[in-house]
Amino acid sequence: MKEFDTFIERKGTDSVKWNALKTIYGTDDLLPMWVADMDFASPPEITEAIETRARHGVFGYGQASPDVFQAVKNWVHKRYQWDLEENWLLPSPGVVTALGFAIQALTEEGDKILIQTPVYHPFYHMIENNHRIVVKNPLLLHNGKYEIDFADFEAKLKSGVKLFILCNPHNPVGRVWRREELEKLGDLCHKYSAKIVSDEIHADIIYKPNQHIPIASLSSKLQELTITCIAPSKTFNIPGLQASLMIIPNAELRKKVQSVQGKISFHGLNIFGRIALEAAYKHGEAWLENLLTYLQDNRDYALQFIEQEIPSVKAISPEGTYLLWIDCRSLGLSDNDLKKLLVEKGKLALEPGGKYGVEGEGFVRMNIGCPRSLLEDGLRRLKKALS
Repeated sequence: MKEFDTFIERKGTDSVKWNALKTIYGTDDLLPMWVADMDFASPPEITEAIETRARHGVFGYGQASPDVFQAVKNWVHKRYQWDLEENWLLPSPGVVTALGFAIQALTEEGDKILIQTPVYHPFYHMIENNHRIVVKNPLLLHNGKYEIDFADFEAKLKSGVKLFILCNPHNPVGRVWRREELEKLGDLCHKYSAKIVSDEIHADIIYKPNQHIPIASLSSKLQELTITCIAPSKTFNIPGLQASLMIIPNAELRKKVQSVQGKISFHGLNIFGRIALEAAYKHGEAWLENLLTYLQDNRDYALQFIEQEIPSVKAISPEGTYLLWIDCRSLGLSDNDLKKLLVEKGKLALEPGGKYGVEGEGFVRMNIGCPRSLLEDGLRRLKKALS
């Protein structure tokens, strides 16, 4: 697949991934495989739609047309068999921003919010920055696969948790939660009157035979207590355009979120974010299917390389996302010492696992959403660093 094998120079394009290395890692002579954006060009249909709109030349205030919402509804129906209504959809610049909206709308200062660790670090930040209390339900690693500790989950809900933030597919461990797992989580949240915010930003990046199921689609009772956050950003590599959506079937919850958005005068997405979102969901499916094949090959290549060439560490096989979670605990190194080896010896920038909570210490996260040549280079650097 030549379109994904092509290296595209990103230095000098205001890329955080490629241009913030010196700030984050102390040097800029590293191969960056840390931030979760891909090194692939987005689908040409998105670029063409943006160029067409740009040539118009007038960029006044805008609003989303019915076509935008219809494209989202069609996408969710086709890929997840979930029928949405247009008024359920609220825009947000990004999923992290959506988490902030939901936390402010559904909880009060001092309330407890439950997360499953290790988990995407902004979960912690949004809870703490809004003066809520982080409650952790640590995931359990058994035979190379993460599982949910349901006894602990229920105990934490009993303690007075008001909101549960689900990550599905899970970042960084790569789990795609099964129907029975989601049903059990949902039943317990319903039993203890905890609302759910489901971060499903990686929902389209799923490896066969796994299947993504939106937790809100499982039943009417779960639909009523869940806010689902989706975006084309990870799927089509357009996070810099800042366009995402919150799916909120419950009218009361929706009104509360709209009230929070009103307080900061957020009224909608920018013109190019809307254009890209609509083009992605209307025309991006064939590109996505090719991407998934490429990413699955990358995943399998990386897993085999690490098993054969770096047997001192263990990579967790992701069921979804383009992120590889690597267990380096057998090396007996602190996160700082591990980072030093990677940077100074391997010239490689990976995400330190401790960033995702204490349960992630001794792990690193590698972004494999890149041309095979970069992946091969990164794996060689990883081997050099750890040899």
